[in-house]
Amino acid sequence: MTLPHARIAAALLCAAGALPAAAQDDPHAGCAVMGWVPKEILERAVPLRPGTGNVREAVTTSSAEAQAFYEQGINYLHGYVWIEAARSFRQALRLDPNLALAWVGLSRVYSGLDDPQAARDAAAKAEALTARTSPREQRRIALRVKQLEAMAEVTDAAKHAAYKKAVDDALAADIGDPALWLIRGNAEEASAAGRGQRGGVASTAFYLEALRLSPDNAAAHHYLTHSYETIGQIPLALEHGEAYARLAPAVPHSHHMWGHDLRRVGRIDDAIAAFRRTDDLEKAYYGAERIDAALDWHHVHNLDLLATAYQHKGQMRKAEATMREASALPPLTDYVEFNQKLLPVFLIGRQRWDEAREAADHLARGKWPATRAVGQALVGHALLVRGHAAEARAALETAERELAAVPSATAGISVNRNQAQPWVDTLRGELLLRDGDRAKGRQILEGVARTLRGLPGPDAWIQALFRLEAMARTARDAGEWELAGFLADQMIEHDAAYGGSHLARALVAEHRGDRALASAARAEAARYWADADPDLPELKVVKAASAR
Repeated sequence: MTLPHARIAAALLCAAGALPAAAQDDPHAGCAVMGWVPKEILERAVPLRPGTGNVREAVTTSSAEAQAFYEQGINYLHGYVWIEAARSFRQALRLDPNLALAWVGLSRVYSGLDDPQAARDAAAKAEALTARTSPREQRRIALRVKQLEAMAEVTDAAKHAAYKKAVDDALAADIGDPALWLIRGNAEEASAAGRGQRGGVASTAFYLEALRLSPDNAAAHHYLTHSYETIGQIPLALEHGEAYARLAPAVPHSHHMWGHDLRRVGRIDDAIAAFRRTDDLEKAYYGAERIDAALDWHHVHNLDLLATAYQHKGQMRKAEATMREASALPPLTDYVEFNQKLLPVFLIGRQRWDEAREAADHLARGKWPATRAVGQALVGHALLVRGHAAEARAALETAERELAAVPSATAGISVNRNQAQPWVDTLRGELLLRDGDRAKGRQILEGVARTLRGLPGPDAWIQALFRLEAMARTARDAGEWELAGFLADQMIEHDAAYGGSHLARALVAEHRGDRALASAARAEAARYWADADPDLPELKVVKAASAR
């Protein structure tokens, strides 16, 4: 995290009494900030809590209580609950200042909070205690140092490979250590910064071995859920997601994670229940611990998926209210800010062009270039439908300049250029479709559709669906019915449990004179929108056509 963004984060809680002058120049002075969370919060005392997971790992300590807090920290760490993981590790260190692996745990927390210097400092404290640790713990400390070296140059494939080799060497000595197999699975991601969210086929083997060594290991179930989701093995993802929710019921992410994949098999009501359960747990926690919701990256992410689940059902009032709740929280990472595109995309879908333009303008003034690039692209889309093609082309040029500043590779779940590129390409394709080379426009938009569908992550999956829907509408408006048919098919393949997928197919079939297919598709749309808002415009189209 850069210094300006640390200042923004510090302002959330520290500015209640205004930051001291020293802290305005140095976020680690005065009201200090670690990543985007005030140090005071990360170091608060914490009790032992049930329901955080079942991972156990023996460490060198004479204090049973320190051992318990260390394990609580590990379980929170596996659930991406950075604040409570830090508090738990700190509590373990109060009880046993020589518990070296607690410093390793804190180092991993600080990486999660995008504070590389704090992560390095914590690892150095662990190194200073190596003489008091077992050989296994010494190997773990050395691995963390090696990982941080690779993370400092995240695009260096050789350093990433060297880190994986170091984990393999440690496994040769500690072959029965499930924690090390989890680390090896994380290391199999695209960079050394992997932490279980972007695993693929290769990662699953390591997590399955951890599960064999430690049956029903909550962390292994969690990471397998992500990995299977990434490669499209949704039934397997559901199986492990349900297990994780059962084994770590007090961790909000466990319920949220299950909700990811309930959506993918048409169980949208169950997904909404999972996201609402997550929201209830988080809000109860913020109230009890006096913590600002904006400091928890996961809260906004959960609201985003809850909002789009409501949108999927056609419950637009609930969807919009939830999106606006999420948008009201200041974004403290590029990932959170990038996903604020939900609101302008939603407003474009509702054809509320002036409001969409205002929301897109807000994105175009964002703190990170990926957000600004997408914001400009959405501004261009709102201009184009109003007939302002020249201004839309100017917005495209600005979006392309912003896109050039987005890094091609990033650590963790930060936004890279590949994630922003399709949004800019969509505007380029639509401009060509409306007043340029229509064949080239079709080619670009077909490519965008495939790219959007291939982007990893639960946000990208649902956003791809609604973006395909908007593109299909644009194609129909432009009289490009072949493209509209292609996009309708893409929607059906992407999610056949969405009413909008079937409506897109029905409109194309009707244009082609295929009344049987149009009628069947309209019936499917009505079925999936059975609980939609009564005044949903798309549902009115379905019913009117069916009446005819």
